Amino acid sequence: MEQSPDSPLIPSLPDDVAVDIVARVPRSHYPTLSLVSKSFRKLIVSPTTLYKRRSHLGITQHRLYAVLRNRKTGVFSFYILHRKLNGYNRLVAVRSLPFMSSRGSCVPVGSKVYVFNDISVLTFDCNSHTVQRISDIPQRMCYKEVNVIGKKVYVIGDAFCYYTQETGWSKVWQKAVTVFDIETQSWEPRLVKEDMDVGVGPFWSDSVVMEGKICLKGYMNGNSFVYGPEERKWESMDEVMNSKEWEGACVVDNVLYYHDRSGKAMRAYDPKQGCWSVVNGLEEFLAVETARSRWSRTVNYGPNKLALFFPKRQYGEKMICCAEIALERRQGGEIWGKVQWCHIVIGGGLFDMVKFVAVTV
Repeated sequence: MEQSPDSPLIPSLPDDVAVDIVARVPRSHYPTLSLVSKSFRKLIVSPTTLYKRRSHLGITQHRLYAVLRNRKTGVFSFYILHRKLNGYNRLVAVRSLPFMSSRGSCVPVGSKVYVFNDISVLTFDCNSHTVQRISDIPQRMCYKEVNVIGKKVYVIGDAFCYYTQETGWSKVWQKAVTVFDIETQSWEPRLVKEDMDVGVGPFWSDSVVMEGKICLKGYMNGNSFVYGPEERKWESMDEVMNSKEWEGACVVDNVLYYHDRSGKAMRAYDPKQGCWSVVNGLEEFLAVETARSRWSRTVNYGPNKLALFFPKRQYGEKMICCAEIALERRQGGEIWGKVQWCHIVIGGGLFDMVKFVAVTV
């Protein structure tokens, strides 16, 4: 006989106690728990009771989302890294989330993800996958880089700026910074870098936040800059940091990491020491698994951890793989890495990687 939705979660136990028990179970097991009964399924899909209890108990986990482009349809869709019953991790489409624009970008803010399209902006809660529209970007911007510092989201890109001259109006491309205040859910007045006129670009290959500043890496070394929000100041990137062609990088515990495909190494830049180093312990893994990878991306996956995504050909098909790497700083300052797991997370050769973000829930 099928259980009633109002039946107790665990017979002979009050529901409050049962919720406490479920709250301590790793989230990767929730899809399995939802199959136990309608009561469990109702609890797990609820955006309030269970997740508030987890928060009260101080229990958090990292969830990883990916934006992939379908080569056949051209659609940019959200996927979530999900642990299957067989113990392997796979990227699974989140069909309740809308598509992202081909020129869009997204950033994690707490337990939410903010999605910035051409003009429209939305956010979705990673507990319930409920979507909310917020106010549009004040002006269309090209080649956007989006980063979060504190309670503000900084959208940096190329924008048309208008100036009054004796002969009339003048319109030029300039670098602009538009700021979205998360607490007030409103946009601040746009800031323009007056001394950086641009035609097309300069293009940035990547951007990260370090020591409260936004570091923008250019495809050409002369186009790499650092923006300080507090001082509202632009400056050239440190020569040592700019000396490597880092792309697909992430910051873990204020250290920049990226996969150097040509050097078959994971490199780290510590701004306090002002130098690059190689993460030890990963040489054999990178040489074997990523030998023919044409791209790779790293993402902060929690304290002292990162996830590395890379393509691989297996059985004649193109796959996307993911490896979780634990990081440890040993005596003398050396950084060591250890692969926790490495799985094929999606196959078929139908997808291009666009973006990865990790959130805390």
